[in-house]
Amino acid sequence: MDRVGRAGGADEAGRADGAGRPRGPLWVEEPVGTPRLPDPVRIAAVRAVIIAALTLTQAMTAFLATLSGSWLAFPTALSTIVSTIVATWGVLDVWVTRQVWNQRNGVVSSPSSAARALRRERRRARRRAGRTPARGRAASGLTEAA
Repeated sequence: MDRVGRAGGADEAGRADGAGRPRGPLWVEEPVGTPRLPDPVRIAAVRAVIIAALTLTQAMTAFLATLSGSWLAFPTALSTIVSTIVATWGVLDVWVTRQVWNQRNGVVSSPSSAARALRRERRRARRRAGRTPARGRAASGLTEAA
């Protein structure tokens, strides 16, 4: 195809397509189905990913130093073990931070449709069986038979 046949060509990029019609925007933002992570949780997650990446790099360095017979193999292996513990701590930090954030700020939860249907059935069964005396009257001992 010629230059005009492809998405507007290099001469007309961003202005019009080959037929002279204006093209749509280059970047269209679409709404995301899940909301963004809260800031403290996202910060902990980024920290954990950076620590894990450094740990993997350190493990590869230790492995290659061991293969080459370098004197750095032993110290690098020891620091890799320590880094693995720190990386595990980082992942646990993400989990704990997420739990704490959920407890402090609440989680919007809606009952599942199964739970809603069960409650609806119980309500219908109670209505069919007839209403029991009001709670306040039953608790105080006042009944209609008195």
